[in-house]
Amino acid sequence: MRQKENESLMTQEARSDSQATILGIGELLWDCFGDTRRPGGAPANVAFHTAQLSARGVVCSRVGCDEAGDALIDYLQARSIEHATIQRDAEHPTGSVTVNATDAEHPSYIIHENVAWDYMVFDVVLEKAARAASAVCFGTLAQRAPSTRRAIEQCLSASESALLVYDVNLRPPWFTREIIEASLQRCDVVKLNDAEVPVLAGLFALPASRSGHFASALHDRYGIRIVCVTRGEDGCFVASKDTQVDVPGQQVDVVDAVGAGDAFTAAFVRGLLWSWPLDRVAQFANKVGALVASRPGAMPQLKQELADLMARSG
Repeated sequence: MRQKENESLMTQEARSDSQATILGIGELLWDCFGDTRRPGGAPANVAFHTAQLSARGVVCSRVGCDEAGDALIDYLQARSIEHATIQRDAEHPTGSVTVNATDAEHPSYIIHENVAWDYMVFDVVLEKAARAASAVCFGTLAQRAPSTRRAIEQCLSASESALLVYDVNLRPPWFTREIIEASLQRCDVVKLNDAEVPVLAGLFALPASRSGHFASALHDRYGIRIVCVTRGEDGCFVASKDTQVDVPGQQVDVVDAVGAGDAFTAAFVRGLLWSWPLDRVAQFANKVGALVASRPGAMPQLKQELADLMARSG
């Protein structure tokens, strides 16, 4: 387990650098909607949006040596997203997810197995990126396979001075109590949605009736510094050891919610690295998540709109 220092998340000069490097490690894939496909994968979405938020976003994943893998790398390269940390796999295909977005606000997913991102390895390229990171964002899904789980664990260990951000992002049946607990023990910041709170409360005998009690239990048991519970259109609840903020949501016409939570995570991490107070971080993240929900796909091009939001929020 990484030693969690007592230093403030908000005051570290290296982390507030405008050229902060934020790694999204885990799945990179195609979200398939009927006859169309769009790039996705939660950690890749986070890296994509942090790059639109004036940071250095780095996607750490693995794709097949196939047309789908070529197309994903071409998509990221065309948008100046670094991809040297995307490994190629000659034996396993590029990952894909079948998305049912009939309910735009609550899409459902079929996540296909035995794909390239299940076979990540911790190589010298990934180690170098981890050591240079200001923040590393990881989730639960990519840890379903032993190879990628080990690669993520080694990446977190190598990221000695980085902010470690765990987006719980449960996708049944791809999680276990052991994987979630190990991730909680490693992270500095945990983000989850209100539907995931009772799941974790049941797994770990935590209080679920009030967000504040749930957050306090996570602080006390795992030493997590910031707990963020998102509630969609109802905003979010954020708690550090000493501060709790409850921020209302942003009302938008939802086109599809795929990737909106990942955009929220990107903005939340970016705000922390700017050393903003928690209420401003939460408000900014709400606005970014809502903006992405109002557009199709998990990686919409929104650089100018996000620049405008940053200017108004900073």
